[in-house]
Amino acid sequence: MSEATFTFRVDESLKSEFAQAAKLRDRTGAQLLRDFMRDFVRQQQEAAEHDAWFRRQVQQGVDSANAGDLLPAEEVEAEAAAWRAETRRRMDSSKP
Repeated sequence: MSEATFTFRVDESLKSEFAQAAKLRDRTGAQLLRDFMRDFVRQQQEAAEHDAWFRRQVQQGVDSANAGDLLPAEEVEAEAAAWRAETRRRMDSSKP
C-alpha cells in the first residue's frame, strides 16, 4: 500500500494539546489521526450499507403492497394486542 501525506492547518494550542493527549496514550498524533480516519470511513460505510438495506426493505414493502399482499387491519391489531398482553405478563411476573 502506498502512503500519501495529508497536510492541514490547525490552531497551535489544539495541536499541542492533541500531541500531549496522544502521548498519554503512548501514541503519536499521526497514529491517532490514522485511527480516527479509519473509524470515520468505517462508520460511513456502515451507514451507507444500513441506508441501502433500509431502502431495500421499504421497496419490498411498497412492492408487496402494490401487489395486494396486505394483512387485514384486524389481524395486525390482534397480533399487536397479543404482543402487548405478553409484554404485560412478563413485566408483571418480573415484579418482586
